[in-house]
Amino acid sequence: MALARLHGGPLDGQIIPLDSADQDSLILPYSETQLTYRRDGDATNTGDHDGPTEVAFRFLESEDDISPSADQNRDD
Repeated sequence: MALARLHGGPLDGQIIPLDSADQDSLILPYSETQLTYRRDGDATNTGDHDGPTEVAFRFLESEDDISPSADQNRDD
């Protein structure tokens, strides 16, 4: 099992499972758009007894502009 640790963008700090530790990019759904994260460095924890393999990914772009919803900006 391999994990992606996301850096930057709206999913900063999230950890998600990877299909393969060799992946170079991730395209993830986010609200009504998609986010692209690019691999940033080599995998860590690749030994047999040091936990799941982890790969860092950095935010690259979103398909559309990301803005807070109108509900979050409303004073009630």
